[in-house]
Amino acid sequence: MARLTEESKTRNEAAIRAAMERILKGDLPPGGRADLKTLAALAGVTRTGFYSKKNRDGTARPGAYQHLAEEFEHRLSELRHAGEIVDPRIAQIERLKTQNAELKERVVTRDEQIAQLAEFRTLAISRLAAQHDEIERLRRQVTDSGIVRQLPAARTNRVAPFGSCS
Repeated sequence: MARLTEESKTRNEAAIRAAMERILKGDLPPGGRADLKTLAALAGVTRTGFYSKKNRDGTARPGAYQHLAEEFEHRLSELRHAGEIVDPRIAQIERLKTQNAELKERVVTRDEQIAQLAEFRTLAISRLAAQHDEIERLRRQVTDSGIVRQLPAARTNRVAPFGSCS
């Protein structure tokens, strides 16, 4: 592979810096993220220049644009610590995480309410059954004792027995 000339390296660094500014302002291409892959794609360079290389003897040497990658990551982390979200997808993910937590909380609350209502329903049904049994017992007691007399049937002429109430 051919080595970079100083002119092409300078041109590439300028393109990388322009792409870096664009990304850090939040102007991301469709499907792009605030990362080195998008930075390389916007600048028109390969990502390999952002990472260190190994010499044949095993020692590391910096990549051609590694200093720019480190600057990009540093500036990106500063923006994140300042509370600014550059990547709209990250903002969406954070919003969805918050919304998901709220929904989970609502589900737990509803489950508790449903359990309380089911307990109340069981209690109400058992009380109604006990009341019904008591009413039936009292009716049997009244009919079995023979103390209760049958009232005469109402008269059809509808005259008050002791005079008018008016």
